[in-house]
Amino acid sequence: MSASRPAPVSRPDLSAATAVVGVIGDPVAHSRSPLLHNTAFAELGLDWVSVGFPVGAGSITTALAGARALGVRGLSVTMPHKGAVAGLVGRRSPLAARLGAVNCVVAEGDGWLGENTDGPGFVASLRRRDAFDPQGRRCLVIGAGGAARAVVAALGDAGAAKVIVVNRSSGRGADAAALAGPAGRSGVPSDATACDLVVNATPLGMERAAGGAEAAWPLDPALLVAGQVVVDLVYNPALTPWLAAARQRGARASNGLGMLVHQAALQVGAWTGLEPPVEAMWRAVEGAEPGPPG
Repeated sequence: MSASRPAPVSRPDLSAATAVVGVIGDPVAHSRSPLLHNTAFAELGLDWVSVGFPVGAGSITTALAGARALGVRGLSVTMPHKGAVAGLVGRRSPLAARLGAVNCVVAEGDGWLGENTDGPGFVASLRRRDAFDPQGRRCLVIGAGGAARAVVAALGDAGAAKVIVVNRSSGRGADAAALAGPAGRSGVPSDATACDLVVNATPLGMERAAGGAEAAWPLDPALLVAGQVVVDLVYNPALTPWLAAARQRGARASNGLGMLVHQAALQVGAWTGLEPPVEAMWRAVEGAEPGPPG
């Protein structure tokens, strides 16, 4: 018996003149970025399309050159390529250069301009979703990886009074904290109690949610207090056990969906030069079926 074939997808709006952008990573089939980008293009009335390009770690140089030669307008860059792309683009924004990581490239002349919209997207989400402005506030970030570094730098740039980094390796924590400038310092978990914002930028929340009851908490929930804004950059599941525990402590808990939406919106703005339709992008992703992060 032959396997049934899926129904063909008709996109009569696409043509040989349609501008193409995409998301590159490995894997990318689960990515919500094309949904967000395409929603924005439709709202803006643009003949643009965003698609996924699976690119293995050993193929990134060839992929960037090929995309530029084919006239691709821009790329959203996800794991594991953010660091490698930072070293391959012709020019980097000041923030991308500070972080040594690029999550968005924009066609420029014969090459690429590398941008990083992760941290600014996080801060924009704080302001929109949580009504929280980091200026003058005390913030704590758990972790020192790429996502943590982007958040630390953005909080410092937004005028946070303190940006404390808690990491298992104090050396890496201090390096990440330096991205926040004078406000940054390495700290310990108990510093969280005196902070206005606590951010988990590690995968520990996801590991515990996946049934790893013995997995460590990102930070002991007993250190969280009522009135804090607590964010786990994981967004699937929407409510990790750590966020649930934070809510029980009286904190205002949010996941990382907002960072995803707002970093994608900033990418659309960088590619098109137009104001992205953020609220339409929020509606699209909130109505989508849940899937893995990316």
